[in-house]
Amino acid sequence: RSRRGGTGRDRGDTGSTMDPPSTAGLGGADPQLQRFIEVETQKQRFQQLVHQMTELCWEKCMDKPGPKLDSRAETCFVNCVERFIDTSQFILNRLEQTQKSKSAFSESLSD
Repeated sequence: RSRRGGTGRDRGDTGSTMDPPSTAGLGGADPQLQRFIEVETQKQRFQQLVHQMTELCWEKCMDKPGPKLDSRAETCFVNCVERFIDTSQFILNRLEQTQKSKSAFSESLSD
């Protein structure tokens, strides 16, 4: 966790003085802090996706680990990763469509 500015007094803390702004409402928080939190959250989500994909594809494609990947396992990994990405993209698109439909529906109700 990086901290902008400061005198270094916070480094010995357990973080309790810096944690409440990130858990409380961020409406009035520093825009740079909000952006930092958004970026870190996106990084965390990406790492979780990579972890899920690695675990799934490893279980699916690795029969017996060895010093090299055989062509079957390599092909399996490539296909697994591509299908994982396709599926993730499909789900995101579907969620966006659902969200747009809900907002359009609620707007038509308020007219």
